[in-house]
Amino acid sequence: MMHAEPPPGDLIRFLRGNTDASTFRHADHIRMAFEILRRHDFPDAAAAFARSLKQIAARAGTPAKYHETITMAFLSLIAERSANVRYTGFESFIEDNCDLLDASILRRWYAPGRLASGIARRTFVLPDPHP
Repeated sequence: MMHAEPPPGDLIRFLRGNTDASTFRHADHIRMAFEILRRHDFPDAAAAFARSLKQIAARAGTPAKYHETITMAFLSLIAERSANVRYTGFESFIEDNCDLLDASILRRWYAPGRLASGIARRTFVLPDPHP
């Protein structure tokens, strides 16, 4: 499923933590990560993305839904795949990287128990040494 380039207002709302969690799906996470990475280097993008997701989860009354490892792993995948290609927008990026729309893609690198652990939720953990 293709998504239109988000209007700047969507990104601004997201960065302010004002996105409605009930309608914010996995593809929206990918789109916002892509847009933030287009505008910021990785450390700044990671800080902004994590802060916004935490605010959105807290406003929804579900702060425990935030997962540090999943957040940083997806952001890393998006950054890596964007590093050597100049995409014109999210549609061209996702056309080349549609596997990122599958939320279970991290199973390629992480065992389910490792990803479900409390430590992985609280802080970034590296992938399994031998998945």
